Amino acid sequence: MAMLTMETKKNQSCIDSCAKCAQACYECFHACLNEPDLKERKNCVSMLVECAMMCQMSVSMMSMGGQYSKDHCGICAKICDSCAKECNMFKDQHCKDCAQICETCAEECRKMSGM
Repeated sequence: MAMLTMETKKNQSCIDSCAKCAQACYECFHACLNEPDLKERKNCVSMLVECAMMCQMSVSMMSMGGQYSKDHCGICAKICDSCAKECNMFKDQHCKDCAQICETCAEECRKMSGM
Protein backbone atom coordinates (compact mmCIF):
# COMPACT_ATOMS: atom_id res chain seq x y z
CA MET A 1 0.00 0.00 0.00
CA ALA A 2 1.37 3.41 -0.94
CA MET A 3 1.70 6.02 1.74
CA LEU A 4 0.49 9.40 0.60
CA THR A 5 1.94 11.63 3.28
CA MET A 6 4.75 11.61 5.82
CA GLU A 7 2.13 11.62 8.61
CA THR A 8 0.64 8.39 7.31
CA LYS A 9 4.07 6.85 6.81
CA LYS A 10 5.00 7.70 10.41
CA ASN A 11 1.90 5.92 11.72
CA GLN A 12 1.72 3.10 9.16
CA SER A 13 2.69 0.32 11.55
CA CYS A 14 -0.07 1.32 13.97
CA ILE A 15 -2.57 1.80 11.14
CA ASP A 16 -1.82 -1.69 9.84
CA SER A 17 -2.04 -3.21 13.31
CA CYS A 18 -5.39 -1.54 14.02
CA ALA A 19 -6.81 -2.68 10.68
CA LYS A 20 -5.67 -6.24 11.37
CA CYS A 21 -7.12 -6.11 14.88
CA ALA A 22 -10.50 -4.88 13.66
CA GLN A 23 -10.66 -7.72 11.17
CA ALA A 24 -9.61 -10.30 13.79
CA CYS A 25 -12.21 -9.04 16.25
CA TYR A 26 -15.03 -9.20 13.71
CA GLU A 27 -13.94 -12.70 12.66
CA CYS A 28 -13.76 -13.83 16.30
CA PHE A 29 -17.16 -12.24 16.97
CA HIS A 30 -18.66 -14.26 14.15
CA ALA A 31 -17.00 -17.47 15.35
CA CYS A 32 -18.12 -16.87 18.95
CA LEU A 33 -21.73 -16.54 17.81
CA ASN A 34 -21.52 -20.17 16.70
CA GLU A 35 -20.02 -21.51 19.93
CA PRO A 36 -22.29 -23.61 22.18
CA ASP A 37 -21.45 -21.48 25.24
CA LEU A 38 -22.48 -18.17 23.68
CA LYS A 39 -24.25 -17.07 26.86
CA GLU A 40 -20.94 -17.27 28.79
CA ARG A 41 -19.27 -15.20 26.06
CA LYS A 42 -21.68 -12.27 26.31
CA ASN A 43 -19.08 -9.81 27.62
CA CYS A 44 -16.43 -11.10 25.23
CA VAL A 45 -18.72 -10.73 22.21
CA SER A 46 -19.59 -7.19 23.25
CA MET A 47 -15.92 -6.32 23.77
CA LEU A 48 -15.00 -7.74 20.36
CA VAL A 49 -17.36 -5.33 18.61
CA GLU A 50 -16.23 -2.38 20.74
CA CYS A 51 -12.58 -3.17 20.02
CA ALA A 52 -13.16 -3.59 16.28
CA MET A 53 -15.02 -0.29 16.06
CA MET A 54 -12.36 1.54 18.08
CA CYS A 55 -9.60 0.13 15.90
CA GLN A 56 -11.43 1.20 12.75
CA MET A 57 -11.79 4.71 14.13
CA SER A 58 -8.10 4.74 15.04
CA VAL A 59 -7.21 3.88 11.44
CA SER A 60 -9.35 6.78 10.25
CA MET A 61 -7.96 9.24 12.81
CA MET A 62 -4.33 8.40 12.01
CA SER A 63 -4.92 8.36 8.25
CA MET A 64 -6.31 11.89 8.30
CA GLY A 65 -3.73 13.17 10.78
CA GLY A 66 -6.46 13.93 13.31
CA GLN A 67 -5.38 16.23 16.12
CA TYR A 68 -6.60 13.74 18.75
CA SER A 69 -5.04 10.67 17.14
CA LYS A 70 -2.59 10.12 19.99
CA ASP A 71 -5.31 10.40 22.64
CA HIS A 72 -7.56 8.13 20.64
CA CYS A 73 -4.83 5.51 20.26
CA GLY A 74 -4.20 5.62 24.00
CA ILE A 75 -7.82 4.67 24.62
CA CYS A 76 -7.65 2.12 21.81
CA ALA A 77 -4.73 0.42 23.59
CA LYS A 78 -6.82 0.07 26.75
CA ILE A 79 -9.74 -1.42 24.84
CA CYS A 80 -7.45 -3.83 22.98
CA ASP A 81 -5.96 -4.95 26.30
CA SER A 82 -9.47 -5.56 27.69
CA CYS A 83 -10.49 -7.46 24.58
CA ALA A 84 -7.38 -9.65 24.77
CA LYS A 85 -8.15 -10.41 28.40
CA GLU A 86 -11.72 -11.43 27.53
CA CYS A 87 -10.63 -13.58 24.59
CA ASN A 88 -7.98 -15.32 26.68
CA MET A 89 -10.73 -16.60 28.96
CA PHE A 90 -11.74 -19.07 26.24
CA LYS A 91 -9.77 -22.02 24.92
CA ASP A 92 -10.77 -22.03 21.26
CA GLN A 93 -8.16 -21.09 18.69
CA HIS A 94 -10.04 -18.15 17.19
CA CYS A 95 -10.14 -16.46 20.63
CA LYS A 96 -6.46 -17.20 21.33
CA ASP A 97 -5.46 -15.83 17.93
CA CYS A 98 -7.61 -12.74 18.39
CA ALA A 99 -6.16 -12.11 21.85
CA GLN A 100 -2.63 -12.18 20.43
CA ILE A 101 -3.54 -9.74 17.66
CA CYS A 102 -5.23 -7.44 20.20
CA GLU A 103 -2.12 -7.50 22.39
CA THR A 104 0.07 -6.56 19.43
CA CYS A 105 -2.30 -3.76 18.48
CA ALA A 106 -2.31 -2.44 22.05
CA GLU A 107 1.51 -2.29 21.96
CA GLU A 108 1.48 -0.40 18.65
CA CYS A 109 -1.16 2.02 19.94
CA ARG A 110 0.85 2.69 23.09
CA LYS A 111 3.93 3.45 20.98
CA MET A 112 1.92 5.77 18.75
CA SER A 113 0.28 7.57 21.67
CA GLY A 114 3.54 7.95 23.58
CA MET A 115 2.19 6.04 26.58
